[in-house]
Parts: sequence; C-alpha cells; structure tokens
Amino acid sequence: MTKSKSKNKVSLYNRWLGGIETFGNRLPHPIVLFSIFAAAVVIISAICSMLGVSATGELIVNGELQETTVTAVSLLSKEGLTYMLTSAINNFTSYAPLGVVLVAMLGVGVAEQSGLIHTLLKAAVKVTPAKLITPAVVFLGVMSNVASDAGYVILIPLGAMIFRAYGRHPMAGFAAAFAGVSGGYSANLLIGALEPMLAGISQTAVEIIDPNYKVSVMGNYFFLIASTFLITILGAIVTDKIVEPRLGAYSGTLESEEDQTLTTITDKERKGLRNAGIVALIFVAAVVIACVWPNSFLVNENGKIFGNPTSPFVNGIVILITFLFMLPGIAYGKTVGAFTKENGVCNSMAKSMASMGPFLALAFVAAQFINYFNYTKLGTIIALTGANFFKSVDIGLIPLIIIFVLFSAFMNLFMGSASAKWNILAPVFVPMFMLLGYSPELCQLAYRIGDSATNIITPMMTYFAVILTFAQRYDKKAGIGTITATMIPYSIVFLIFWTLLLVIWVVLGIPIGVDTILFYTM
Repeated sequence: MTKSKSKNKVSLYNRWLGGIETFGNRLPHPIVLFSIFAAAVVIISAICSMLGVSATGELIVNGELQETTVTAVSLLSKEGLTYMLTSAINNFTSYAPLGVVLVAMLGVGVAEQSGLIHTLLKAAVKVTPAKLITPAVVFLGVMSNVASDAGYVILIPLGAMIFRAYGRHPMAGFAAAFAGVSGGYSANLLIGALEPMLAGISQTAVEIIDPNYKVSVMGNYFFLIASTFLITILGAIVTDKIVEPRLGAYSGTLESEEDQTLTTITDKERKGLRNAGIVALIFVAAVVIACVWPNSFLVNENGKIFGNPTSPFVNGIVILITFLFMLPGIAYGKTVGAFTKENGVCNSMAKSMASMGPFLALAFVAAQFINYFNYTKLGTIIALTGANFFKSVDIGLIPLIIIFVLFSAFMNLFMGSASAKWNILAPVFVPMFMLLGYSPELCQLAYRIGDSATNIITPMMTYFAVILTFAQRYDKKAGIGTITATMIPYSIVFLIFWTLLLVIWVVLGIPIGVDTILFYTM
C-alpha cells in the first residue's frame, strides 16, 4: 500500500514538472519574445497616450528633486515613428552591457581556448583531501562562474568522476557541482562577465529616474563574497546529509579510460600552470604597485582606489579582468602548444566573439524594447504607481525584498536567461526601489538571489539538456524528474538561507558592494 502511494506521488510530481516543461517549451525564442514585447510597448503606448494615462511623484528634473506628473508618450505618433526609425542603431550601440561583456569575454575566451581553465579546475579538485571533497566541488562550481559557462561543461562531469574515484556516488558529485555552478551563479570571490552585464542593464533602468546615478560593476561584490561561503557550506550539507543518503550505494562500473584522462594532469599541463601562475602574479603585482604608487593613474582625485569620485581602477576593472585572464591564458597556451603562433591567440579571441553571436542578436531587440519603454514613459509611470502603492500600504523594505526574491525565483522557472529576465524586470523594479528610497544595486541583488536559487530545477535553463546527458552516464533512466527531484533540496535551502542572509545584511546596514549604499536619496 505504501509502495503504491509512493508511486502515485511520484506520478503526480512528474505531471507537475511536465506541465512546467510544456508551458516553458511553448514560449518563443528570446529574440522573438523581446520583439513581441517591443511591439506590445508600441501598441500600449498609443492606447495609454490616447487615454491620457499618467502618474505623479518625485523625480529629478534638471538636477533637482521635483513633484512631477509623467504622461504616456505614443510611439505611433509622427514623432514616435521617427524616433523608432532613426534611433534603432544608436539604441543598439549604446546598449550598456554590450561593450563590457564583449571586452570581458575576449580575455576569458583566450584562457578557455588555451585549456587553462580546464586544467585549473582539474588541478584544484585533484589536490583536495577526501574529507573536503564535497565543499571543494561546490566551491569550485561557484568560482567557475567567472569563466561564464565553463563550469557546466567541465566541472559538473568532473565532479561526478571525482566522487566516483573516492568511492562515492557519482550522482552526488554531479549534484554538488551543479548546485555550485548553477545554484550559486550569483556568488563569487571574483568579478566575472555577469557583473558588467547586469550592472549595464541596471544602469539603463536607473536613467529613467536619475541620469546622474552610476551603477557600480562591483555594486554587489561584498555580498557575493559572503554568498560564496554560504553556498559552499549549504551545498556541502545538502549533498552529504540529504542527497547522497537518498541515492544510496552506487552499483556502476569503475572509471573508464576516458574518465582517467579527464582527471589526469600531464607534465606539460603542470608546466603550463606554473608559467600561467607566474604571469598572473606579475600582472597582479603590477596592478597593486600602481594602486599604491603616489599620484597613480589608478586612484581618484582624493588619492583613493575606492570612494567618491569613482577611481579609474574601479571604472577600468573590466579591462583589468580581461588581461588577468588573457595574459596567463597566452602563457599557458604557448607552453602546452595550444598557441604555436600569434594566430592561435587571435583565433581564440575570434572564437570567443563568435560564441557571443546569440547575445548580440538578443541585445539588438532587447535594446529596442528598453529604449521604447523609456521613450514612452511607461516604465516611469509603472514605477511611480508602484512606489506610490507601496508607500501607501507601508509594506517596508524587508517584506518588499522577500516578495521580489520569490517573484524572481518564480519567473526563472519559465525563462532561463538571467540577462533576458533582468532586461524585462529592471525597467520596472529598479526605478520602483529607487522611488521608495532603496538603491538599484539592492534591487539587482534581490533579483539575483531568486534567479540563482531556481536555476537548478528549471528545464528552461540553457544547459539543462546537457546536464541531463551527463546524468544519464550514471543513471540510464534519469529524466527531468530525476534531475529536479535531486536538486530541489538545494533550491529550497539556498532560497531560504540566501534570502535570510540578505535580510540580516540589510538590517545591520552592511554595504553590499564597492561604493554602494543600501539606501538611495534623490
């Protein structure tokens, strides 16, 4: 009887997952989706303008805070049609995330194509003691995010192999790595490509309210550091206490020859790591010396790296990160033979840019949507209306943060791309937070927690099909339900304790990032 009930529960659970998958699969491609959104803004703006839709609230006008009434502007008017025709190219080229993301990926691309990132991950896992293997795999999963999606294709299968080599269930290693790579996507000790991308989108949204406010690329950095250790600890506990006991003993075969090759570091690779490390240390030392040198070009007019006004070091952090990946990558590639001539380095940069093709196509339509939204004043009207509502009900910051985290987590079940969702949510919620007196960086951080926590249970995640393929190496019957059932404990624990950490952080008034405040004053 118990067994029958269990089967019914599993069946009901899988039907629920199937419903989510079916709904998500019916969503069009993100490029088509943003095209639909842009077209919807055009139509809605015309209707709202005709009806005289408006909102009143405090906005910065000509550098001064004023009580302002904002009325919807139609894109189907003569002026609106002219704007759409003549601004399309400028909308794209001035799209805030475009330049910083492409530049950052140049350096990451060289390091990845040279094989440096792959070997670094292998080396770090290989030298870890057995007792620390679980937190090490989760931690490396989190850290792999600095190299964009490298962790998905390198560390997750590697985590399974390492666990099996230690006589543990490979699916537990798979789950631990997946939890770090995807569940901890918004945690890191370093600044990766995601930071400039999200900050750029936030910057575009901020300009709806305050054109003079600058969103820092390192605006969430302090909280991300703390989150790295939180996710590592939580991921290790869930793996050892919940996931692995549920999996039971593994009855599969021993390591294959292919697995042994993937976990072995050759003498040439060791030499490459050594040379890459020397180059990285020289570069970091040069930057540190430049930071402390009197009248350095990296400090602000007050002689400081951090603080106001923003220093060249902070403004140029993306370029510095690019070189921190590129120079060691070149040294490694030259040593192992991946780059025999300068053409190899150039080709790796070209391949990195080629991989950004989907982002460029999405960026074009997303830029039109965002600029249409700004031009029509719909974002400002929604933000003013929402802010006025929350002020009237006096919901308070903590409930607002919790609600927004949960809303972001729910949205992630149906749209996997973090940047695509933020392109939609930022123009509405960033101004709303600002009008309520909270910083855009705080809004961005709340979004990131919700978005990351449910990455590991949504079939809409870009690499979900790849993840399923990896899982089927160790469980031939593994399906979407298998992956989701395995990863749900991580998702729930991450969502609860990560949100709790943010609440405690805010209550204590701790800065969440470099040159970043919790509260915004116009």
